[in-house]
Amino acid sequence: MLRRLAPARLWICLVWACLLGPGLAEARPFTDAAGRRVEVPERVTRVLAAGPPAAVLLYTLAPGKMVGWPRTPSPEEKAFLSPDTRDLPAYGRLTGRGNTANVEAVLALKPDLIVDVGSVGATYASLADRVQAQTGIPYLLLDGSFKNTPETYRSLGALIGAETEAEALAGEADRILKAVAEAVAAVPEEKRPRVYYGRGPRGLETGLAGSINTEIIEAAGGRNVAAAGAGGLASVSPEQVLVWNPDIVIALDPGFPKAAAADPFWSGLKAVREGRVHTAPTLPFGWIDAPPGVNRLIGLRWLAGLFFPERFSQTLGDAVRDFYRRFYRVELEPAQLDRLLREAAGPGPTR
Repeated sequence: MLRRLAPARLWICLVWACLLGPGLAEARPFTDAAGRRVEVPERVTRVLAAGPPAAVLLYTLAPGKMVGWPRTPSPEEKAFLSPDTRDLPAYGRLTGRGNTANVEAVLALKPDLIVDVGSVGATYASLADRVQAQTGIPYLLLDGSFKNTPETYRSLGALIGAETEAEALAGEADRILKAVAEAVAAVPEEKRPRVYYGRGPRGLETGLAGSINTEIIEAAGGRNVAAAGAGGLASVSPEQVLVWNPDIVIALDPGFPKAAAADPFWSGLKAVREGRVHTAPTLPFGWIDAPPGVNRLIGLRWLAGLFFPERFSQTLGDAVRDFYRRFYRVELEPAQLDRLLREAAGPGPTR
């Protein structure tokens, strides 16, 4: 009787192993930043980033475990990415604005794990539960708040077997955050510049104080003139910008500084007249947001040096070169570095 039952029990175990998929029979429980308990494979070799912030985090930490990109990098962006990752396939995004991925595309890449980085609110937790149920692939939410960047590196590193590299990057992130915080702390509130962040070709979309779009401006010691409201993006009128009359304008669109200098409306601003309109570089990822991920670390250092240059002995060029080598795994060519620094410097005074 026992001999007859043994093969049947073995067959049942094999069926369950196939249903569960490779690695899940040896899973470990993990509670993510949304409080969701997820079973994660012991060995993770293929990771799918649910959106752009997660893709940047994963690229900087473990590019060899990436299955692809949420969108295909542009030719300009590819020049600033390591050769072994720039041509990975695009599968669409699972989260955020304009989610385009589908279950079939995700399953075709055979990831061991799906990771999202950013908000961990109920909407994103529900999405994670739904995708996990549809695909059978563990889906984790990690905290994307800027100040917790070092711990986010450590969390992901422990999950995917990249602890050593995660600790190194966490240490670098912590060093940048602390250096800027110490420099800013010594500056009285009234001596900190009033800053406007203008998005879009007309510069009339901005991030309200406390939003993920402007939090590094505030962390770098700038006073966001769009202080009303509670986070998020908002459209503003030209008249409102004139009333604010900021000391410095940070633009996202590369054509904005030149257009502002030639526009009678914008040329009336103090920041434009004094040549204090600066474009945030975006290659391969944005320095301010776009996306709001770990890529903002170099933006933080840039802004703090822009606001308080006397408080930083290292040149911006050296800081950028070091950051791109360490986080983006590329050695910048002189022309590439010049391009980034030229964009960040601004057009100069108009009077």
